[in-house]
Amino acid sequence: MIIKKLLIANRGEIASRVISSAQDMGISCVAIYTEDDANSPYVKEADEAFKLEGSYLDAKEIISIAKNSGSHAIHPGYGFLSENAGFANSVKKAGIIWIGPSGNVIKKMGDKITSKKLAEKAGVPTLPMTSDAKDAKKIGYPILVKASAGGGGKGMRVVEDPKKLKENISAAEREAESGFGDKRVFLERYVKKSRHIEIQILGDSFGNVVHLGERECSIQRRHQKIVEESPSTVIDQGLRDKIGSAAVQLASALKYESAGTVEFLFDDKTKEFFFLEVNTRLQVEHPVTEEVTGLDLVKEQIKIAQGNELEFVQDDVELIGSSIEVRLYAEDPANEFLPVTGDIIAFDPCDNPSVRWDVGIEKGTVVSSNFDPMLGKVISYAETREEAAQKLALALERSHFGGMRTNRDYLISILRSEDFLKGKTTTDFVERVNLNTEIDLSENEIFDHAVAVAMWNQAKNRESASVLSNIQSGWHNARLPYQKVDLIFGDDVIEVKYKSTRGGEFCLSDDASVRIYEFDDESIDIEIDGKRIISKITYHEGKFLIQTIKGDLLFEMKERFESSSINEIAGGLTAPMPGKVVDVPVKKNESVKSGQTLVILEAMKMEHKVTAPSDGNVKEVLIAVGDQVESGSTLVILED
Repeated sequence: MIIKKLLIANRGEIASRVISSAQDMGISCVAIYTEDDANSPYVKEADEAFKLEGSYLDAKEIISIAKNSGSHAIHPGYGFLSENAGFANSVKKAGIIWIGPSGNVIKKMGDKITSKKLAEKAGVPTLPMTSDAKDAKKIGYPILVKASAGGGGKGMRVVEDPKKLKENISAAEREAESGFGDKRVFLERYVKKSRHIEIQILGDSFGNVVHLGERECSIQRRHQKIVEESPSTVIDQGLRDKIGSAAVQLASALKYESAGTVEFLFDDKTKEFFFLEVNTRLQVEHPVTEEVTGLDLVKEQIKIAQGNELEFVQDDVELIGSSIEVRLYAEDPANEFLPVTGDIIAFDPCDNPSVRWDVGIEKGTVVSSNFDPMLGKVISYAETREEAAQKLALALERSHFGGMRTNRDYLISILRSEDFLKGKTTTDFVERVNLNTEIDLSENEIFDHAVAVAMWNQAKNRESASVLSNIQSGWHNARLPYQKVDLIFGDDVIEVKYKSTRGGEFCLSDDASVRIYEFDDESIDIEIDGKRIISKITYHEGKFLIQTIKGDLLFEMKERFESSSINEIAGGLTAPMPGKVVDVPVKKNESVKSGQTLVILEAMKMEHKVTAPSDGNVKEVLIAVGDQVESGSTLVILED
């Protein structure tokens, strides 16, 4: 059957990604959305869109919308219901084409315990594992707790101390239940220094299965991938054939149809590889494979779902050049990379160097705590890996976007680091390599851009003045003090003092001269003591986002008269991020020890513990399970 209308059972950047390829094939696209996504780009990119009464996990409602809209097929994207066997079966039962492998295969591979047994049967090496915590000692510590139905780092915990196994299993179960609707977990031997190598596979209904080479996804934080690339620096053609053959062998045994990924753990020293899991869906990092093979994986999925045979064989697949992808997250690197919420006040990707932006945001997007903190991915391609890394870093630096904390500066640090460029990208990279998490600018450079912000602000104020608008800013016919602007930058306050001169220029309190060449609503061209700064600037509700040669800086105008009603509560422990209270394991008047968990918050499908900074007694508990709290809200009051 030819698919003429396709419903995407997902949101954000993956919905946009599927819509792009489907429409390029002449297929009309249907989007679904919740209130949080009412203004998201993908909703406007689709040909039709329907609001969900429930959530993206409401299979019954999604199928109903597909039928009522006349959709011939459903593409699940990744996450949510993409690896839900019951959903896949229900879609087919409703007479709708399911773009993905069969429900039977999803069920087998979605259960990581079952998948490991099938891999062993197919002759693929695996790591020791158990689903019984009593057998933990047999595996040996450190141990990795993993969600049986999980992925994306959710429901994962590394345990080195046997005394902490129980609490980590409980935390992993909660995350698994929240993220996948399945709380089952299992234990697996954890290899501290290794590489994460995965093989992209494609299979059709005629029994043909091919692999499209490997991706390396070793650089991870909290078991979530942040940098992916293809090909890997440690995989030569001989090893590629060996690992690829193992993946194809397993996929063939499963009679696999559609796109999928077979993931392996690779030992740098021994060159051994061990089966981890099969992801029965499109992966977040699929673009790097597309870049080096020239194939569009979404189009291939659609063709296979329509009953077409693969148009190429294994010998036709060739990896040309190098591609690197980084994941942009809404998170605060200075606060342990905790998720953040807020407004995207600017989004202006650079044109040169040219890279691929797979994102689900635009200027004005509001990032809430209801979804994963990933904003999207940025992908580069070049003849060599070094050039791909340089292109990607420069593109991130030259793009003007933000308004809230992101991990962009940290990603740039990774791409420019010697260890990365030398291919030393084992899974301990983040802990081993100490990199800048913030933009790498000197204090003088930051101050110069604060001056540019102050000058832009005064020029805009002068332009919009309703009285004496033709008089330059700060004009006077007497000796008066400097004008002063206080700008908040992180935890610091930068004071900019300036006054105009008779020549129409300005001077700073340190006698530095300032000349404005040009300005408009979105930029300024300024010279500070002979140094030229030409920057894009975006203003939104007291915040100024200004572009530098290494990325964007966010300044906030300090209020001249601060409220006196803001007081910190003595002994009060506050929420480090906005989120939902999922557990409060202490009660009022209870004695607690230093490091003991007081509150567990969940934001963007991730958990964070608020612990006691010292021994003490719980004086007050101000929240309850299920409460939504804002960053900075007082949760518990502790007294010595």
